[in-house]
Amino acid sequence: MAGRINDEDVKAVRDAVPIDAVVSEYLQLRNAGGGNLKGLCPFHDEKSPSFQVSPSKGLFHCFGCQEGGDTLTFVMKIDHLSFSEAVERLAGQAGITLRYEEGGYNPSHQRGERIRLVEAHKIAAEWYAEQLAMSPEADTGRVFLAERGFDQAAAVHFGVGYSPQGWDHLTRYLRGKGFTDKELLLSGLSQEGRRGPIDRFRGRLMWPIRDIGGDVVGFGARKLYEADNGPKYLNTPDTAIYKKSQVLYGIDLAKKDIAKASRAVVVEGYTDVMACHLAGVTTAIATCGTAFGGEHIKILRRLLMDNGSARVIFTFDGDAAGQKAALRAFEDDQKFAAETYIAIAPDGMDPCDLRLAKGDEAVADLVEPRTPLFEFALRQIVGRYDLDTPAGRAAALDEAAPVVARIKNSGAQHEVAVQLAGMLGILDTQFVVKRVAQLARWARERGGKGPAPDRHQHAAQQYAQPSAAPRGPALNLRNPVYATERELLKLALQRPELVSPAFDAYGIDEFTAPPYAAVRQAILDAGGSEPGVEDPQGYLVKVREAAPDDAVRAMVTELAVEAILLHKGTKGVDEVYAGAQLVTVRRRAVERRIRDIQSQLTRLGTHGDPAQLAAVQNELWVLQQYDQTLRVQGAAAL
Repeated sequence: MAGRINDEDVKAVRDAVPIDAVVSEYLQLRNAGGGNLKGLCPFHDEKSPSFQVSPSKGLFHCFGCQEGGDTLTFVMKIDHLSFSEAVERLAGQAGITLRYEEGGYNPSHQRGERIRLVEAHKIAAEWYAEQLAMSPEADTGRVFLAERGFDQAAAVHFGVGYSPQGWDHLTRYLRGKGFTDKELLLSGLSQEGRRGPIDRFRGRLMWPIRDIGGDVVGFGARKLYEADNGPKYLNTPDTAIYKKSQVLYGIDLAKKDIAKASRAVVVEGYTDVMACHLAGVTTAIATCGTAFGGEHIKILRRLLMDNGSARVIFTFDGDAAGQKAALRAFEDDQKFAAETYIAIAPDGMDPCDLRLAKGDEAVADLVEPRTPLFEFALRQIVGRYDLDTPAGRAAALDEAAPVVARIKNSGAQHEVAVQLAGMLGILDTQFVVKRVAQLARWARERGGKGPAPDRHQHAAQQYAQPSAAPRGPALNLRNPVYATERELLKLALQRPELVSPAFDAYGIDEFTAPPYAAVRQAILDAGGSEPGVEDPQGYLVKVREAAPDDAVRAMVTELAVEAILLHKGTKGVDEVYAGAQLVTVRRRAVERRIRDIQSQLTRLGTHGDPAQLAAVQNELWVLQQYDQTLRVQGAAAL
C-alpha cells in the first residue's frame, strides 16, 4: 500500500491552491459581501445561492444542505475522490512533489484509482494528438478535418487526435508507461481481446472529452474507413471517471464564457462545437452520445446562476431526429430558470456545415435567440393536427394544454396559454387559459403527476363540434342548432317538395350532429330529396335502404314520422317555414366557416405568405357578403 502523505506536503497543497480558484472551476461565484463569494450549491438542487466560499479562510459552506469544509473536502466530494487522491490531484496542478512517510516517493502504480485513470487518459490524449500531427497513416483524419474547415491549429486547440488501425498500439504504449492491464481495461482505453487487452479505438479520429475541471476522462471516436464495421461514433464506455450523462463536450473551454455571458449554446456534435468556438461562439457545448438531460442541466445551472437574463440556446437539425431531440430537451425545460430557445438553420444545416458554406458570421447569427423552445415544442404538437376543423383544434388542445400546464411560473403560463390559443386559432382565448389553469391545478393537487383520469374532461368534449360519424352522444334537442337541423331533415323526408332542390345542395358538414349527418348522407346516397316529390313512399324506401346500419335506419324512420315542430307565430308547414329552416342551417354553416377562416388568419398572423393571406382574406370577405345576403334576402339567396 502507498505510504501516508507527509503532513507538510498536505499543508503546502492547501496553501498553494486557493479554494475560490478550485470551486470556480465547477460553478460561477459572485460577491456575497464581507470578503465571501456565493453560488448555486453543486451538492443539492437550489434556486437561490446558499453556497458560500471564504477565500481568506480557505473554507466553503452551504447554508442549504450543510455541506462544508476546505479545498480538499470540496475536491473529494465533487469528484468522488479519497483524501490521498484529492491531495495528489491538487499537488499535480500546483507542481508539488509529494513525499510519503512510509516508503519514500509513491510509485505511480500505487496512486489512487481515479488519479491513475485520469493520468492514463491524459497520456493517451497526448499520444493520439501526436499521431494525428505526425503519422502518415493519419492523413485520412487530417483530410477529414480539412474538408470541414479545420486546420492543424484547430486540431491542436481542441486536442483532436488519431488512433492507428493496429490492434494494440496504444495498449503497448501505456504498458510502457507503467500502467497495468487491469488499469487499461478499467479506463475503457483497452478492451479484452483473444490474447489479452487490445485498443478499443482503432483507425478513428479522436476527440478528448474533458470534465469541467479540465481532466480528460473519455474519448469520442469518429469512423474514417469503410472497412470499419463499428458505429459512426464510438464513445468511451461508462467508467469510474466517465459517465456520458454527466459530461458535456467543450465545457472546459466554454465554462468561463458561459458564466460571464450567462448564456450557453447546446449543439449536437464535436465538430459543431469546434465550428462554433472558431466562429466566436465560445459558449458552445455538446452532449457525448446521449440526449441532453437532467445531469447536464445541473452543470449548466451552476454556471448560469439561474439569473433572469440567462439564456440556453439549443441547435438541432431540422430533420425529424432533430425535432425529436428538441422535444426531449423541452421535457426538462422547466428545470432551468434560464430562458430556453431553439435555433435551426433555414436550410437545416448544422453549425459545422453552415460555417463551411456561409462563414463564421452565419454561425454567430444562427445562435442568436430566435424561437422559444416552448413555442417550437407546441408548434410541433399542433402541426400534427388539422386545424381547419373544430375537432382537429380540440384534439391539438388536448395534447398541447398539459405541456403548457407544466410551466411553473404562473405569469409565463398564462402568456403561453394565450399564444397557444393563437396557434390553434381558437378565438375564445379565455377558454384555453382556463383549461391550462385547470390542468395545472390538478397537477399540483396530485403532486405534479398530472390530472386524475376520472376528473379529466377532454377539451374535445368541451370545445369541438361533433364530427360526421354515424353515432354520437344523446342529442340535446334544446340546442337550437340541433333542433333546426332536425326540423330540416324532417321536412326533407316528409315534405321534400318544400325544400328541394335547394336541400340537395347542402353538404354533409352542414349538419353538426353525427346522427343527422348520417341521415343526410343516406338521403344523398338514395339520390337526393328531389325524387321524393314525385314518389314520396318509394323515396323513403330508398333512403332507408341507403342507411349504413340499423341505428341510422331507425333515425330515418323516426324523422319520417315525427310531427314537424311549428314555432309560435308560424302559420303552417309551408314554403316560408321551410325556407326559414333552410336559411338558418345554411347561415350557421357559413358562420362556422367564417370562424374557421378567422382562426386561420390568427394562426398566419402578420408573418404569413402574402399570397396565402390575400386568398384567405378574400374567402372571408366572400363568405361575409354571402351571410349578409342570406340575412337580408332569406331563401331567395340560396
